Amino acid sequence: MDLKGKVALVTGGNGGLGQRICHALAKEGAHIAVMYAKSREQAEGVASELKSHYQVNAHAFACDITDDAAVKGLIGEVTKVFGRLDILINDAAYNLAIPFGDLDSLSMEVWDRIMATNLTGPMRLIKAAAPAMKAQGQGRIVNIASVAGLSPTGSSIAYAVSKAGLIHLTRCMAVALAPETLVNCVAPGLLDGTRATANLKPEQVERSASSSLLKKPADKNDCADMVVTMCRTETMTGQTVVIDAGRIFH
Repeated sequence: MDLKGKVALVTGGNGGLGQRICHALAKEGAHIAVMYAKSREQAEGVASELKSHYQVNAHAFACDITDDAAVKGLIGEVTKVFGRLDILINDAAYNLAIPFGDLDSLSMEVWDRIMATNLTGPMRLIKAAAPAMKAQGQGRIVNIASVAGLSPTGSSIAYAVSKAGLIHLTRCMAVALAPETLVNCVAPGLLDGTRATANLKPEQVERSASSSLLKKPADKNDCADMVVTMCRTETMTGQTVVIDAGRIFH
């Protein structure tokens, strides 16, 4: 799919990886809806940068993706402002670092919030966006999961399970939305310069980086470039690509 003139909604577009994805898509000529949960000023700053650097349209949109009405309102607002919706990038996520063995700290409230944001939220967004893409005859959806969804590792059981669910949701939605809409997934490993990494203990960050074959964190630009590739593709759907400097093989 030629990305020039297409409209992409990037959830969590004001985050470390989300910003890179916004820039990578805008560089290809896509107009960008930068969705944020709380950081309005930061999201508007991202939109302003995209407009000035790439001469595309870009606007910031607030949404609580755990709220069904808010998600439906977001899709309606984006299509009203831009006139169409071609691409959905599910990058927004929530996490709380809890050691796997500390089950007492993994309260059901924490579990429910992580699942609502990381798994049910993308499901709400996909369901809301799918009709517009089907009507246009084409669409692209890219979910941002994690290597924690492929191996019992990471910062918490709830996060790992939510990302495993997102990976399988990718497969299921690829079946449900074919042939008009292609659905794929990027599973990053440890990334520098993200809120998720900032919440980890320094020793956990060092352990994750040193245990990779390349002895360093994964690169956000590599992840963003893969998102662009998945938006361009005409023949790949239901797939998950790992970018983690060589830690998890699947």
